Amino acid sequence: MTTAQHLCGLILAAGESSRMGTDKALLPWPPAASGSESSRHTLLSAGILALEPHTRAIVVVAGKNADSISTIAGACGAYMVRNPDPSRGQFSSLQIGLQAALDRGCDSAMVTPVDCPPLAPSSLTSLREAFERAVARDLWAVAPENNGKHGHPLLASWELIRRFLDAPIASNARDILHAHSDRIEYVAVPDDLTQAGMNTREEYSSYVGGLTPLSN
Repeated sequence: MTTAQHLCGLILAAGESSRMGTDKALLPWPPAASGSESSRHTLLSAGILALEPHTRAIVVVAGKNADSISTIAGACGAYMVRNPDPSRGQFSSLQIGLQAALDRGCDSAMVTPVDCPPLAPSSLTSLREAFERAVARDLWAVAPENNGKHGHPLLASWELIRRFLDAPIASNARDILHAHSDRIEYVAVPDDLTQAGMNTREEYSSYVGGLTPLSN
């Protein structure tokens, strides 16, 4: 049976953040309200530290931003691999990251894009425990849900990882999950998932009321 000791944390951070205008991996997290002290963590470091208690290793997939985020990844104890052509889409980063997880002796993964803020520690614990129970029932994955909204991280077993890796590079993870929906379990969490996946400055700023817009 898959256990937490075989889980690899996987953070997808290879996007160009074109709509945000700055690398999302380097955004302060949590964002500081206007006039308050900036956070000492970034979305990347916060994500790594959130997954660390539940995983055996953490892999960060970088793109053209590899040089700028390598220090953060290393300081947090994560491995970094590079997607040589992120323009192929996020699924290509997923495949690269999952293969790196297998190469490091893991047989399951806790996957999240860097722009999805980490869930509360108690929610991550609930997901990990639910994943262990799900695998024992021959399910392949669990993911968080709140009021019908699905979010990250996705906890994927070896069986689902193989489906991702065997798929054409132009595939979409959502389509693969839909094709195997009977093997996926969604776990209710109290966290707000409506804004998971921040793409613009406005979406980032909306996490804190009255937040001063990011400067150019």
